[in-house]
Amino acid sequence: MQGMNSPQANKGHIGIVGAGLAGLRCADVLLQDGFQVTIIEGRERLGGRLHQERLPNGHLVDVGPNWIHGTDDNCMLDLAKQTNTETSSWDSRSYAFDEDGNLFPVKEGEKYSTIMWDIIQEAFEYSNKHSNETDPSQSLYDFFERRILEKIPDTGVDFQKQRRIILQMAELWGAFVGSPIQRQSLKFFWLEECIEGENLFCAGTYHKILEAIAKPAVDGASILYKTTMANIATKSSSSEKVQVMTSTGQKLEFDDVVVTTPLGWLQKNISAFEPPLPSRLCSAIQSIGYGCLEKVYISFPEAFWLIPDDQGRTIQGFCQWLSPAFALDSNPHRWTQELVELGSLPAGVAHPTLLFYIYGDESKYLTEAVSLLGGGDSKPKKEAFLYEFFRPYYSRLPHYDPDSPHCRPTACFATDWLHDDLAGNGSYSNFQVGLREGDEDIRLMREGLPERGLWLAGEHTAPFVALGTATGAYWSGEAVGRRIAEAYGSVKGE
Repeated sequence: MQGMNSPQANKGHIGIVGAGLAGLRCADVLLQDGFQVTIIEGRERLGGRLHQERLPNGHLVDVGPNWIHGTDDNCMLDLAKQTNTETSSWDSRSYAFDEDGNLFPVKEGEKYSTIMWDIIQEAFEYSNKHSNETDPSQSLYDFFERRILEKIPDTGVDFQKQRRIILQMAELWGAFVGSPIQRQSLKFFWLEECIEGENLFCAGTYHKILEAIAKPAVDGASILYKTTMANIATKSSSSEKVQVMTSTGQKLEFDDVVVTTPLGWLQKNISAFEPPLPSRLCSAIQSIGYGCLEKVYISFPEAFWLIPDDQGRTIQGFCQWLSPAFALDSNPHRWTQELVELGSLPAGVAHPTLLFYIYGDESKYLTEAVSLLGGGDSKPKKEAFLYEFFRPYYSRLPHYDPDSPHCRPTACFATDWLHDDLAGNGSYSNFQVGLREGDEDIRLMREGLPERGLWLAGEHTAPFVALGTATGAYWSGEAVGRRIAEAYGSVKGE
């Protein structure tokens, strides 16, 4: 790359498009090495998809990532400790309601849950060993349908019912990746494996972690808020600079540009690059899936589900309603419901709130239905709609009493990434059926076009063990920052 071997005193001016985790960490590394950095950010805030909102009960909640995936050498866990951010986990006990709305006895629920997670682990092993020969059309659900025949032989009592329950329970995979299990590629299922160790809930939210990551950029970079990229002219034989044209017509010049926009945004704006991106890179960008995970927080005066009912039952942590047949007026497609309850978090960060995760057609339906209720003074109508939609499920939690004021919702908050253009109208990358060269697609995006002064970063270019995670976004920005610094002659970023 021309000019890359210039002395350290001639460090370049680097433009970073997007102030999410990837962009902020990239800026940090480059600033440490003496580069001039300008960040172009479409929002009025930092963090991108990592963002918080305050509920009416005073508690802060994450609109984006809630989790720290894996505890072995995970930078997010290190940052959580450094910032005194509380993390939490729940025991592996499974709470699930059958299709008629009855809570499974603990032992029975554990039995089904164990089989389900065993099959997922076997699918990871199968995908790792047999990815090359696996047909791209094969889904994780196809694998379940085959393996369930071995796990629940037809010689057992109620074998068909047990198989159906486990297949219903497997639907929860959609809440991990943001797309239904029937869309999960088996061939590239191995790309969904995370860092070793426990998955921790970021109970104190990511807000202090974000502040720590953003501080170097806030202190040392120029940040252009409410500024979006319209097009970008990369280096060519006629220009040694990269030019970024903003949506307001402003033209900015840089020595190199790092584009950290979400994958969904890249997919919708692939024509913004001049000259056009190479066809193989375009194919890589378009081939990787993009999920639509959304969240609905519903708060109550108290966590009534933690009070034992007349059978001594409580709900702590995760809970599922399997293919419900009891709310067909509001849920005719029988979408499985999943939640994490936040009442059993550690003291100081616990609050009486249910966090529902929705994805696929359900998230498309709910976000559209809520948006059609209008803006401005429509908040009560939106809340009433969401309370009514989820009432068939939370009303089956232990100790629920419709006449008790403690069991009446007081507030809710619903995300709407699907209508957020800057988020790429979705949540994060995933790997769907039909994908043929997923690992190579990631490598190509990760490589970028350094010879044209164009680099890509974000959770979609992360190391394979951290794709689709906050950790991965951070690492990807760090990696690109170091590669640029090395190309200019040195790297000091820690």
